[in-house]
Amino acid sequence: YPKMAPQPIPEDALLTGPLEPTNEWYAIAKIAGLKLCEAYRRQHAVDYISAMPTNLYGPGDNYDLEKSHVIPALLRKAHEGKLRGDTVMPVWGTGSPRREFLHVDDCADGLVHLLKTYSGAEHVNLGTGEDVTILELTQMVCDVVGFEAEVVTDPTKPDGTPRKLMDVSRLFATGWRPKHTLRSGLEDAYAWFVEHAGKDARLEVA
Repeated sequence: YPKMAPQPIPEDALLTGPLEPTNEWYAIAKIAGLKLCEAYRRQHAVDYISAMPTNLYGPGDNYDLEKSHVIPALLRKAHEGKLRGDTVMPVWGTGSPRREFLHVDDCADGLVHLLKTYSGAEHVNLGTGEDVTILELTQMVCDVVGFEAEVVTDPTKPDGTPRKLMDVSRLFATGWRPKHTLRSGLEDAYAWFVEHAGKDARLEVA
């Protein structure tokens, strides 16, 4: 979706403005996939549908600090900080940007639900309809990990898009709701990380 899309972001906001410059290649690839399905549906009369998931997290995520997304990165940083006895948890930017997160099991469940209940040409936003600030997320992660540290923001680092919250009214109208709260999802993701740390070279802690 455009960097400065209306919030919550409706499905028809697609292609209505410039993309986030640091993320445009990934965004263009996703848009191409959506439009490919739309074109096949129109040209060949096949019942193809598309969904647009929000930020995903959960068991099996990539916890490589150089390549991971925000939740696995925060979980790992908090875990390693706890083991080292650190007293500070650093966060890039001001901590004010708001983001929406969906557990991978809820994503899978939502996709199956759409396959059974939806048959429209327009894509469907797949999310929770709720968001948190990065600062709130970091504090929740520290609480889940049991890392008693002061969360310190670094305003010299970039914040990115101010807010990314999806309008999920089309999805919720089909009767679907996510099963995980953000808190329960983080607990599940962290349990997976702890179980697999040390068994995978990518998860080896400091």
